[in-house]
Amino acid sequence: MKNLLTLLIAVTGLLSVATVKAQAPWDLQKCFDYAIENNLQIKRQVLNTEYYQNQVNQAKSDKLPNLNAQVGNDFSFGRTLTFPENTYVNANSTSLSGGVSSNLTVFNGMRLSNLVQKSKLDLQATLYELDKTKDDIMLLIAAEYLQILFAEEVLLVDSANLEVTKQQLERSRQLVNAGSLARGAMLEIEAQLAREELQLVNDQNSLQLAYLNLYQFMDLPMAESFKIEKPSLPEIQANVTMMNAFDVFNNAINVRPEIKAAQLRVESAMKELEIAKGNRYPSLSFGAYYNNIFNNKDSRGFNEQIQNNGRSSLGLTLSIPIFNRFQVKNSISNSQIQISDYEYQLQIARNVLRKDIELVYTNALAALNRYISTQKAVTSMKEAFRYTEEKFNVGMINSVEYNQSKNNLATAQSDLIQAKYEYIFRTKILDFYNGVPITL
Repeated sequence: MKNLLTLLIAVTGLLSVATVKAQAPWDLQKCFDYAIENNLQIKRQVLNTEYYQNQVNQAKSDKLPNLNAQVGNDFSFGRTLTFPENTYVNANSTSLSGGVSSNLTVFNGMRLSNLVQKSKLDLQATLYELDKTKDDIMLLIAAEYLQILFAEEVLLVDSANLEVTKQQLERSRQLVNAGSLARGAMLEIEAQLAREELQLVNDQNSLQLAYLNLYQFMDLPMAESFKIEKPSLPEIQANVTMMNAFDVFNNAINVRPEIKAAQLRVESAMKELEIAKGNRYPSLSFGAYYNNIFNNKDSRGFNEQIQNNGRSSLGLTLSIPIFNRFQVKNSISNSQIQISDYEYQLQIARNVLRKDIELVYTNALAALNRYISTQKAVTSMKEAFRYTEEKFNVGMINSVEYNQSKNNLATAQSDLIQAKYEYIFRTKILDFYNGVPITL
C-alpha cells in the first residue's frame, strides 16, 4: 500500500511538470489580460456592442435624404400612340425609361431625434454590460488564482507533516529494534504515514483541478498551460478594520456597471415611449423626382426625345394620422409597460448587489474571526504537539495519542490557511465593489 501511494505521488508530480511549458510564471494581471482578449463570452459581448454601434449609425443616417435611380425597359403590343402625330396605330414598340428620386423627412413628431438618443443609450448600456462580463470573468479568475495559492500552501504544510512522520517512523524502528518500543506503536505510525501520503495525493489533485479551472475560465488550451506567480500577500492583523456593507453599497451603486446599464435601459425605454407618442403627430416630407423616356416608334431621334421627354417634380407631402386601428394607443401602452419592467429590473439589480455585498462582508468578517481564533489554536497546538512528541519518544504516551495530536495540528493548520485565503478573497471583492481593481 505504501509503495502504491508513493508511486501515485511521483506520477502526479511528473504529470504536473509535463503539462506546463518552460515559461515564466503568470501573475494575476496577465491572466486577466489573456482572458479579456480570448474569452468567448467577452467576444460575444463585444460583437453585441458593435451591433448597437451600427444601430446608432443607422439612426443618425435616417435623418439624411435618400437618393434612388430607376431604369425600365417595356415592350408594347397592339395599339400604340405615335409621336409626334399623336395617333393610335397597331404596332409593336419598345420604350426605355429612367428616373432619379430623393426624399427627405422634414418632421415626424421628433421620432428620428428620439431614435438617435435611444440608440446611444442602448449602446452605452451594452458597453456597461461588456464591463460587467469582464468583471465576472476576472472575479472567477481571481478566485481560482487564490484557490491555487491555497492548494499550494496546504500542499507545503502536508509535505512538511509527512516528513515529520517519516522521521518519527524511522525513530520508532530504532526503538523497536532496541526493544524500547512495542511493534504495534510502530505499525500505528506506518498507518499514519500511509494516511498522510494519501492526503498528499489528494492535495496534488486539488492543485491540478484548481489550475484546470483557471485555464477553463480563461479559455486557455491545456497545451499552453502555465504556473502562476506567487505574490506577496498582506499580513492579516487582528485589529484590521473593514468598511461596513452599507458604505460599500452606497459607493457600489455609483460605480458598478450592472447598475449603470440598468439605469440606461430605463432611460432608453422612456425614449421609446417618446417615439411611440410621436406617431400621434403629422409627418412632413420633401420629395424630388426626375424622369425621362425613349420610344423606338417615335420619329424623333434619341437625343431629341431625351431633351424633350424629361420631367421633374418637387413637392411636400403631409401625412396626418386619423385612425390606424389603435396601433399608436397600444404602442404607447406597451412602452409604458416596458418602462415599468425596466424599473423593476433596476431595483432587482440593486437588491442583488446589496445582498451580494452583505454576504461578502459577513463572510469576510467571519473569515477574519476564524483566522484570528485558529491562529491562536495553531500556536497552542504546535506547542502541545512538541510536548506530545517528546512524551512519545520516551514512551510516556502511545502512538494513538501521538497521532491524534498530530492530526489535530494538521487540521488546525489547514483551517488557518483556508480562513486566510477566504478573508483575502472576500476583502478583494469588497474593494472591487468600491471600484478598486483586483490586485495581488
